[in-house]
Amino acid sequence: MYAIVDCDSCYCSCERVFRPDLEGKPVVVLSNNDGCVVARTPEAKRLGIKAGMPYFELAKQFAGADVAVFSSNYELYGEMTARVVEIIRQESPAYFRYSIDECFVYLDGFCTDYKRWGEALHERVMRAVGMPVSIGIGPNKTLAKVASHFAKRHAGYKHCCVIATDEQRVKALKLFSIDDVWGVGRQYAERLKKAGVRTAYDFAAHHADWVRLTLRNIVPYRTWAELNGEDCIPNEALTLKKSICTSRSFAEMIEGVEQLRIHVSNYAARCAEKLRRQQTVAATVGVFVQTNRFREDLPQYWNFQEMQLLTPTASTITIVKAANEVLERIYRKGYRYKKAGVVVLNVTPDRAVQLHLFDNDAAQRNKLQCLDKALDKINRIHGTESIRLASQLYDANATTTAIKDQTQGTNHPEKRGKAEGFANAMKHDFRSPCPTTRWSDIIKLK
Repeated sequence: MYAIVDCDSCYCSCERVFRPDLEGKPVVVLSNNDGCVVARTPEAKRLGIKAGMPYFELAKQFAGADVAVFSSNYELYGEMTARVVEIIRQESPAYFRYSIDECFVYLDGFCTDYKRWGEALHERVMRAVGMPVSIGIGPNKTLAKVASHFAKRHAGYKHCCVIATDEQRVKALKLFSIDDVWGVGRQYAERLKKAGVRTAYDFAAHHADWVRLTLRNIVPYRTWAELNGEDCIPNEALTLKKSICTSRSFAEMIEGVEQLRIHVSNYAARCAEKLRRQQTVAATVGVFVQTNRFREDLPQYWNFQEMQLLTPTASTITIVKAANEVLERIYRKGYRYKKAGVVVLNVTPDRAVQLHLFDNDAAQRNKLQCLDKALDKINRIHGTESIRLASQLYDANATTTAIKDQTQGTNHPEKRGKAEGFANAMKHDFRSPCPTTRWSDIIKLK
């Protein structure tokens, strides 16, 4: 048996932990640069606020509504969900973190009363962290996800739904839309609807040969098999990433290559950090830039190029250097850029790295590894971006036509004119404090 533990309205719930006055009120969290709605509480959904709604439309359409709006604060969300994961670790024999707000738990031979275990886990997380979680339990990962859907939406399950028998499986699948099935994307869902498939049960009822011939892909076929009760999605299918991308849209358009280089350096450093976190290395570094496609009155430009590394690496210095070299190749004067990104490709585990024939500087590689370990340790203890490369820093007073001071109008006026890094290089007018990770934001009792 598998369980999946899912934080309800994760980003909004993190904000509510430190704002108990918002309990029962509509709360939304915006995307990077306060662009659009990416997270909503059930109260906000009932108001009619849609996922992806631009903020300017939200402000206009719901001007009279008492909606609490927050900018994305991933530092806070990461720390709060880590507390939830620690409790899951203590309460389960084995677990696997699937995303920032979801964990799979393996329950074989651990207990007999799965329902009681799930309800007790919800109560402990609420008591210790203050965030609600929903638990779905089933004989495989896909059916556990289906059960989680019902646990989240129906109060009668008391935050835990179990699919343990074939009768329960059939009943659940008949009530489950094909659009919501894990592993069936939008394009596959549209194709299945054209074939008369409306529910997960309709899909599961088809013959295996029909699924193979219609969809021609192993991912939806595995989903079909799991809907029929098989356990066939391996863990590596969930964890193995062939590439990692970090990209952002800028609050203001950028013309100068120096300001672009700062952003690209930040994105490359973040990619390197992600590689080390999952114990992998990358063999290729790619960079893309693009102008604002909605400004038809301005000249348009988009480009992407990549560079092969001599030896796959997760070194911040090496990846940042390669990204900046690629940026030099694709940058063109005369354009106002709205977005850039860094992609690391050909990602493999760092356990057995194939060295290049002409890469024989082992001492330098060891120095870079030691440097990265020290950098990660300092940032883990003292907070994200406590220490960075000089190429990642941005002086807001030095800009002219490039990015304006992103802290104007925010809750952090003391940061104006100081060097800004990845976390502050975007617009976040409604960003909440980080009381669990920053001494400057610690809660003070009056």
